[in-house]
Amino acid sequence: MPVKCPGEYKVDDVTIILDEECFLSNPEVWNEKVAEWMARELEGIQKMTEDHWKVVKYLREYWETYGVCPPIKMLLKETGFTLEQIYQLFPSGPANGACKVAGAPKPTGCV
Repeated sequence: MPVKCPGEYKVDDVTIILDEECFLSNPEVWNEKVAEWMARELEGIQKMTEDHWKVVKYLREYWETYGVCPPIKMLLKETGFTLEQIYQLFPSGPANGACKVAGAPKPTGCV
């Protein structure tokens, strides 16, 4: 069943709510299973690799600490990836792909 946004979906025992741009409206329910589902259903990523997780976990920790996704330069510096590599991992890019999979709200700044 294709994902339609906005919408509610059951991922294991968690109900996730996606807004009109498919970002998580209830980020407090995010977990690794939700991330895997979002990566697969929204980004077309069939299997999350160690590199995917490195980016997602950094973004998630940053968001939990500061309430926003980090600036792109900080993401690249802290993960050691180039922007090209981020796009290879998350075809929709750091904001619409990686931050979304990390369960963070849509970034408003330069991500």
